Amino acid sequence: MRGGREGARETLDWLWHEVAGLRDISIPEWMHAWLPHPGTVSSAVQYSLPFAAGESVGRMLSPYAWGPLYRNPLEDILRRMEFADICADAGPEFFVSATAVRDGKVRVFEGDTLCPEAILASACLPTLFQAVDLTDPETGVTEAFWDGGYSGNPALFPLFKPGLPDDLVIVNINPIVREAVPVTPPEIQNRINEISFNAALLRELRAIEFVQRLIEAGSVREGAMKKLRVHMIADDSLMNALSVATKMVPLPGVVAQLKAAGRRAAGSFLGEHGDALGVRQTADLREMFSSPMRA
Repeated sequence: MRGGREGARETLDWLWHEVAGLRDISIPEWMHAWLPHPGTVSSAVQYSLPFAAGESVGRMLSPYAWGPLYRNPLEDILRRMEFADICADAGPEFFVSATAVRDGKVRVFEGDTLCPEAILASACLPTLFQAVDLTDPETGVTEAFWDGGYSGNPALFPLFKPGLPDDLVIVNINPIVREAVPVTPPEIQNRINEISFNAALLRELRAIEFVQRLIEAGSVREGAMKKLRVHMIADDSLMNALSVATKMVPLPGVVAQLKAAGRRAAGSFLGEHGDALGVRQTADLREMFSSPMRA
């Protein structure tokens, strides 16, 4: 909306600078080889005394126990964002999902319903933050909301609109597969959350794969249902190396390294599958949903 693609990059950089609490988290490319692996840093934080103490307090105290001292650290950042641009009709369509606490169903905010509270709701982990109250776009009633990952992570169905592209590119930040069995309490809790959050995504991907099979078998007339082409950008080896601490503590160096890793993953995807966009699917959904226990 402001400055085109370069303006969008600058705005995204500003957002992560604010999250990390620094004016500048950029690190020259040549320095990356000298930095410790982000997995090493996150493990050191995870086993540090302050992090362990914070984890213990978080498990014993409700976010509501802080009373007037409570604040959501994202709120100040969101209040400085230009929601007139975010909600504008021009530009890409933008959807944000949250989970209604009362009935557990997903709600999708878009257009004029987008506001700072909707973003806060979409990132509201109930063990860390108080539920966010805002008007339900479906009922018009004020509801309490939690993170959208509990019911849609993210919700894919808004992207099924006929006027939107047939290619669906998913950027994975939670590993679907972890080879190592979690053994420490933080690792166990983290994997529980990953499985819970991935379940909503896998449920929708399974439905997409089912429709694909129906269309290919001729059971559904071509054009009667949208046949999406699914692609995935991921770096599961890096995600497996990171501890839960990277989700809780915005370490500036790790944030910078993750940004660089994301650009490498996107570059690898485009180099390998760029010519497939608009032509064929690159994610093997059938393999994803096949059971390894079958003969």
